[in-house]
Amino acid sequence: MPTADKAAERHLLVTIHSQPAHRAHVQELLLKLVDLVRAEPGCLYYHLFQQAEDPEAFVLAAAWATDEAVAAHPTPPQARLVEQMRPLLASPPQVLPTRRVSENPA
Repeated sequence: MPTADKAAERHLLVTIHSQPAHRAHVQELLLKLVDLVRAEPGCLYYHLFQQAEDPEAFVLAAAWATDEAVAAHPTPPQARLVEQMRPLLASPPQVLPTRRVSENPA
């Protein structure tokens, strides 16, 4: 089991599907979001992936140190980027909140 500090971490996996015609713009907005979120207090990591077999599908993998850090997210600049992105998406983002149960390898 993870240590007490690791048990407090909050991890999210978010799947975002762009409309095919807007893939490049969605990716650009998501990359801007990455830079903003990584600067947040308590952000442990924030990574953007593109699904190998579906180029319109992006996955954000994110972690915060505590519930309080998650509660402070998103900031107004982040919310503006998300609002710009919404009409470019094929469907609403799917958010999967998770908690780590394994240890990091040494």
